[in-house]
Amino acid sequence: MIDKLEMFIALARERHFGRAAQVCGVTQPSLSSAIRQLEDQLGVQLVFRGSRFQGLTPEGQRVLDRALKIVADARALKDEMRAVRTGLSGNLRLGVIPTALPMVADLTGPFTARHPGVKVTILSRTSIEILAQIESLDLDAGITYLDNEPLGRVSQVPLYAEFYRFLCAPGTPLSTRTSVTWAEAAEQPLCLLTGDMQNRRIVSQHLAEAGVQITPAIESNSTIALVSHVMTGRWASVVPMRLARLFADGGRLVAIPIVQPEAEHTVGLITARREPQTPVLAALIEAAGRMASLRT
Repeated sequence: MIDKLEMFIALARERHFGRAAQVCGVTQPSLSSAIRQLEDQLGVQLVFRGSRFQGLTPEGQRVLDRALKIVADARALKDEMRAVRTGLSGNLRLGVIPTALPMVADLTGPFTARHPGVKVTILSRTSIEILAQIESLDLDAGITYLDNEPLGRVSQVPLYAEFYRFLCAPGTPLSTRTSVTWAEAAEQPLCLLTGDMQNRRIVSQHLAEAGVQITPAIESNSTIALVSHVMTGRWASVVPMRLARLFADGGRLVAIPIVQPEAEHTVGLITARREPQTPVLAALIEAAGRMASLRT
């Protein structure tokens, strides 16, 4: 039953029989047969079928909601028994907002040192993707903003406070300043993250509060792309303090505090709210707590 539920979840996520079969490591006929067997066992039709996948039936959606909980509990039980037999091991899939990537090693470094049997996969994701993929079991945990947009039912551990810097090349306007206002930053040619990134929504919010709106000529979902444009001297950007320091400490760029106000937002670890947590997630939450305590 669990294997069939796993295949059903994959089909609901991929919305394509062939792709779902590939994800599950089975043939398409095997996946189709498993879905039909699941329908027979439950006595309801789960999937609208035609020449291709046409969506879940209302009954299928209800089964999906329950299947996600059942599969999550089954995985947690399997992880717990593996930890009893061999110690902490397994795979941890961690989604991280792009602006927090410079900080992630502060968590995963000590965590993997304590638990070398755990393999960590770090994936760059938007805050919305992190929430959705934790719910769909495609991620185990995420690092995202905690205090700016609703998170729903998740467990949270604050990690650090994010502050913002005006990032520019030496010799450009404002590069010798000790601070700039949000309004002054808006007067410069800016390159910013795309609107699907919560950091961009935060920056736009603070600019709007300063009475300005901008339409940047350069947008990207990659912080590295922003920094590369700033290095040309033609653009500046607004980025988190830790990211700015990576490039300003060597003198290639200048990072200037942004004031009026000096905005602050909390970034932290989120996991599905589940008791008990899997041994791997419990250990990660403990590591997050230690990281946070070192910053207070």
